Amino acid sequence: MELFSDFMGMTGGGQAIGRYAHYLAGITWIGLLYFFNFIQGAAFAEMGDAARGEALRKITWRTLWWFRWAALGTWLTGIWILIAQEVRGDYFRSAAGMGISFGFLLGTTMAANVWMVIWPAQQIAIGSSVKVSEGREADPAAPAAAKRAARASRVNTLFSIPLIFFMMFPSHFSMNFGNSGSLDSGARITIWIVFFVIWIAMELAALGKLGGYDGFLNKKVLDKHQHTIGYGFGITLVLYLLFEILA
Repeated sequence: MELFSDFMGMTGGGQAIGRYAHYLAGITWIGLLYFFNFIQGAAFAEMGDAARGEALRKITWRTLWWFRWAALGTWLTGIWILIAQEVRGDYFRSAAGMGISFGFLLGTTMAANVWMVIWPAQQIAIGSSVKVSEGREADPAAPAAAKRAARASRVNTLFSIPLIFFMMFPSHFSMNFGNSGSLDSGARITIWIVFFVIWIAMELAALGKLGGYDGFLNKKVLDKHQHTIGYGFGITLVLYLLFEILA
């Protein structure tokens, strides 16, 4: 069967299965991320405490199950694709390899945010809502937990925009840069520095480690989803133009 011919090769069945699973998991993950940021947040702002608590317990709790496992599935299948590709040599020095590297680092950060920040924080927030519904006192840690989850979710939305672009970059644009997509060391270093500054600054800000949860970057970029979307496209454009200018 063709599916098992050269299974772990570049054009083998392992690559096809990995990509298919990666796309399914990724669509589920990012779709739910956008649901939380663009739909649920606005709806919750219009609800009273009782309605919001009911929605947290009966909708958000179930959605978080799909959300976190889709995140893990996307990350694991991404690793599988890289293994199946058998990438060797100077691939990661090329424009294509840099694009994949950007996507991998952003995706890994986003998955870590889901499991290490959003999910633990939401357990506290939803647990507090359950206590209130049972006539008990709210958990005093709930407001801070909700803020942590909101910032991590919003920075994931920011990162998702360049992530998706740079995951398609290798197969659609990278061959246009330099000699078969290769870049000299100066260009690579410059692009990587810009990427690292943006990536690290925004992640540290979202974690409250750079100016606190209400610091300048959080207020400017992550407070409103319209701003987050705009800055996400801006970051993507800046990184792309660096390839255009420096290749």
